[in-house]
Formats: sequence, structure tokens, C-alpha cells
Amino acid sequence: MEIERIDHLVLTVRDIENTCAFADCPKPGSADFCLITSVPMQQVITHLQASGVVLIEGPVKRTGAVGTLLSVYFRDPDLNLVEVSNYIGD
Repeated sequence: MEIERIDHLVLTVRDIENTCAFADCPKPGSADFCLITSVPMQQVITHLQASGVVLIEGPVKRTGAVGTLLSVYFRDPDLNLVEVSNYIGD
């Protein structure tokens, strides 16, 4: 599966001021990021399943940085949420 770029990164924080000050207490599983691919979603799903990756959700429509996405979600080994998406027409 070829990833073209990162679409967005979500940080869930308790205190925005501390986060902006770059608090040095990172915790596994606190990241949420979206990767864009032009590989058809069914091929993405097939590849992930063949690699033993358990899908949490998807494919579902979501809003990306520049339009509508078709996305699947799974956790990496550190429990960060990974979204792999295709841009689709509205």
C-alpha cells in the first residue's frame, strides 16, 4: 500500500497551554493521524487484513482537510489511532 501524504493529525489534550508549551510527558496511544492513499479502499482493506491488522471501523465517510474521505481505522502497536483514506467526490 502506497501512502501519498499525511492529511491531518489530531492531538487530544487535557490542557492546551501545557501542550503549546511542549509538555514532555508523551503517552502511548495519544496520537490520531490520517494518511492519504490513491490505492482503492478495498485493496487497502485486503492488504491490512492480510497483514493481520484488525480494523476498528470502516470504510466510512469522513471530512478531511480538503474534502470528503472514505476511511478505515485501526490502532498501531502503541495504540495510536491510524486512519487511511481516499479522497472521494461529494
